[in-house]
Amino acid sequence: MNVVFAVKQYISKMIEDSGPGMKVLLMDKETTGIVSMVYTQSEILQKEVYLFERIDSQNREIMKHLKAICFLRPTKENVDYMIQELRRPKYTIYFIYFSNVISKSDVKSLAEADEQEVVAEVQEFYGDYIAVNPHLFSLNILGCCQGRNWDPAQLSRTTQGLTALLLSLKKCPMIRYQLSSEAAKRLAECVKQVITKEYELFEFRRTEVPPLLLILDRCDDAITPLLNQWTYQAMVHELLGINNNRIDLSRVPGISKDLREVVLSAENDEFYANNMYLNFAEIGSNIKNLMEDFQKKKPKEQQKLESIADMKAFVENYPQFKKMSGTVSKHVTVVGELSRLVSERNLLEVSEVEQELACQNDHSSALQNVKRLLQNPKVTEFDAARLVMLYALHYERHSSNSLPGLMMDLRNKGVSDKYRKLVSAVVEYGGKRVRGSDLFSPKDAVAITKQFLKGLKGVENVYTQHQPFLHETLDHLIKGRLKENLYPYLGPSTLRDRPQDIIVFVIGGATYEEALTVYNLNRTTPGVRIVLGGTTVHNTKSFLEEVLASGLHSRSKESSQVTSRSASRR
Repeated sequence: MNVVFAVKQYISKMIEDSGPGMKVLLMDKETTGIVSMVYTQSEILQKEVYLFERIDSQNREIMKHLKAICFLRPTKENVDYMIQELRRPKYTIYFIYFSNVISKSDVKSLAEADEQEVVAEVQEFYGDYIAVNPHLFSLNILGCCQGRNWDPAQLSRTTQGLTALLLSLKKCPMIRYQLSSEAAKRLAECVKQVITKEYELFEFRRTEVPPLLLILDRCDDAITPLLNQWTYQAMVHELLGINNNRIDLSRVPGISKDLREVVLSAENDEFYANNMYLNFAEIGSNIKNLMEDFQKKKPKEQQKLESIADMKAFVENYPQFKKMSGTVSKHVTVVGELSRLVSERNLLEVSEVEQELACQNDHSSALQNVKRLLQNPKVTEFDAARLVMLYALHYERHSSNSLPGLMMDLRNKGVSDKYRKLVSAVVEYGGKRVRGSDLFSPKDAVAITKQFLKGLKGVENVYTQHQPFLHETLDHLIKGRLKENLYPYLGPSTLRDRPQDIIVFVIGGATYEEALTVYNLNRTTPGVRIVLGGTTVHNTKSFLEEVLASGLHSRSKESSQVTSRSASRR
């Protein structure tokens, strides 16, 4: 179950099916992102695709010597663009691929528009999601719910994305959902409706143990997206922001022009692939090794290019050297900027207190530490508000709750009204009243013993004590102990055996910390394969935007082989 491979396979198949010759790839805004996550421009160029165009671009030239591969989402808007395109074709022949199920009436409209008979085929290739890591996918939707209920347009897009994912991985799953979330139940029903309606598409070879789709809601764990991160990929997203593998470094002091935006993709950056899940301290020493390696391979200034053989060797090694040079300068810049932000914002100290708030149960120590940091001028208003949010979530119903005092401290620190209001909004979004689970105090004897032993041994790394609630949920699921009264099955049948192929989807967004949990579970649990997805992949900033978009704050006062179907007309 590798989502990057699944999408890559679709795109390779499109290009292969169009045969030899020069091609143009015609995409929309969303499919451009979907393709760019799994292929670099230079990789596609090697497959004779010489031009990349947007279907909505008005001023495309007529180029009758090119074949057109069209990869589009099946929206009304895109179908209309395609009809206009076919009435006045700019290219010699068209291979049309929709990223999801397209209605028969839309196919008929395209056929009627194709008076010049330039369409070679129309097919459905289900690459309708963003493949972030092999085991992580996103739909890039921010603000999927209004209050506790779905925004109808986002429910429709999420259903399409999730069913496309199932088709691309060839899975027809049993479905479980979080009972405490109305949105999770609604999405489960919508996915089930599509599977029932398009039953022919979902007729895959039956496996002994059916796959399982588990639908969760972000409201159940509002702690994880509020924490600072210390592994490379998660930390880059938290402090710099990753948008479709791109990092904007334009605000970095003294940045050179060619590093204003960099791409971090495990598919074609070996250093990133090997380091994305390591913690910050390890990255530092690995960067040093990378630099030393680079110095050894650097062509000597005085290297004499006397013979043709010398010149040939230099020219052959140069592209490799150039690529390595780009990798070195990119990672040195990114790690340098992370380092600068950690020290400027006092994040080691801030993170230690965040971890205490998320993992320990000592109220008076936590309160004292939060108060101390709120007095520290190096702590930004963003980090100050985040600490108070974590406190508010953990000690919401504690007998000595001191939230009003902390809110006053935020005001005295000069923290803006926007951030102060977000404290109560986050509690409204993911507080005790909403959660279907107990985030903070383990109830069963095993969990209490584990916590006690952990306390005795001391923590290996004070900054990474926290484990997302998803870890416990998946652990119970894999062991066949996930309670059906909290996570019921949709429909009458249940799974008799322990699940093997698990797809987890988080409404309201997943995080890179949860992706790391899934990566580690995949690595350490033989026979189990897990893929994680979310409406988006959050850092703290985007999570707070999600909470704002839900509108809950307005109710609270200040005090979350390729599966394809052919519709072809050859």
